[in-house]
Amino acid sequence: MATPGLDARRSALWLIGQVTGEGRLLSELLPDAVRRLDPAERARAQRLAVDTLRWMDRADRMLGPHLSRRPSPEVLNILRLGVVEICVHGGAAHGVVDAAVSLARLGRKSKPAAGMVNAVLRKVAAAGPEAWAALPVPRLPKWLRGPLIEAWGKARIEGVEAAHARGAALDLTPKDGDAAALAARLGGVALPTGSVRLAEPGQVTALAGYDAGDWWVQDAAAAIPARVLGARAGERVLDLCAAPGGKTLQLAAAGAQVTALDRSEPRMARVRENLARCGLAAEVVVADALDWDGDGGFDAILLDAPCSATGTIRRHPDLPQAKDGAEFMGLFSLQAALIDRAVALLRPGGRLVYCTCSILPDEGEVQLAEALERHGDMALDEDALARPGVDTAWRADGGLRLMPDLWPELGGMDGFFIAALRKAG
Repeated sequence: MATPGLDARRSALWLIGQVTGEGRLLSELLPDAVRRLDPAERARAQRLAVDTLRWMDRADRMLGPHLSRRPSPEVLNILRLGVVEICVHGGAAHGVVDAAVSLARLGRKSKPAAGMVNAVLRKVAAAGPEAWAALPVPRLPKWLRGPLIEAWGKARIEGVEAAHARGAALDLTPKDGDAAALAARLGGVALPTGSVRLAEPGQVTALAGYDAGDWWVQDAAAAIPARVLGARAGERVLDLCAAPGGKTLQLAAAGAQVTALDRSEPRMARVRENLARCGLAAEVVVADALDWDGDGGFDAILLDAPCSATGTIRRHPDLPQAKDGAEFMGLFSLQAALIDRAVALLRPGGRLVYCTCSILPDEGEVQLAEALERHGDMALDEDALARPGVDTAWRADGGLRLMPDLWPELGGMDGFFIAALRKAG
């Protein structure tokens, strides 16, 4: 007889292996990995993979005393999955152990270790939730933890790691700007900056107002840059590196004449879909920003530059497991080039907001300082940072420094750096 839920576990195990072994991200893997599963099993596979990646460091600590040597990656991931099912999801030990043994027997490399998997997970179950709870919060990998501690200090990064472990709720941006009314309709919480937070949203497309385009999904921190830009009706506004499109929707909802530019056709297809769903209009351009021959002369530009995305780990725990920082230098150079391009496309007297969903200073504070050195006609516009709900304590080095450990009583936020500038003339 087939083990219940084995297909979901197999998909989750494959996802974990691709992230940890091949350096791939869940966002690119999920559509193919879960396509053949029914909706419930699809959701289960995704939850198992995400939670195992989120709690991997603690799972390894839980397994350590019961392993005489480190097993193969295939076996180790089966054990990690089992630990998370028992210790995080509260799964019945006998069912989880049986499923893990079945998974091991399905793999050519893992089959010989089926007996060990059985013995180790039984010991983990016997240790109980007390042993799990006594372990430290999962730490970031050393390649990322070291630079972050150097930048922000150990205590701050421990707070960030605790925020990562808590995960993230679902945030929405209301099209009409009435967060209180939307929160009341959906049973959510209106956040100080104008977003709405749902702790248990269920299926997003089934929520009231989805089909009518009354709102869109967007982390509360990600919604702040467009508010800082303060687009006005009739202004020509460029959303540079626009996908996935939340900021484009904000700018269009303000009545601006928006050009949304990004080089990814598949991601821009989603932008078009969301514009149509929400009854909003924007010119959608698929092009490389550095090669685009647009006319320029924009009143305002929002540049959400490609970055390490280290500010989004609470939503994407696969990121630090899949990457090693090798691509960072290329990203830093690209960000600088995009800032230069944005300045060139801006009319005299125009406004520029630069932001990244990163908690690395090299992608925020350092980029801002170097951009001001390169462009004598650009000056900080710190008055633009004064927006409803934006705490003055978040200001740092001429911009806003948002970190995942902020708003602990509200459920945290993504990490961002946001700076506002104005061109002379």
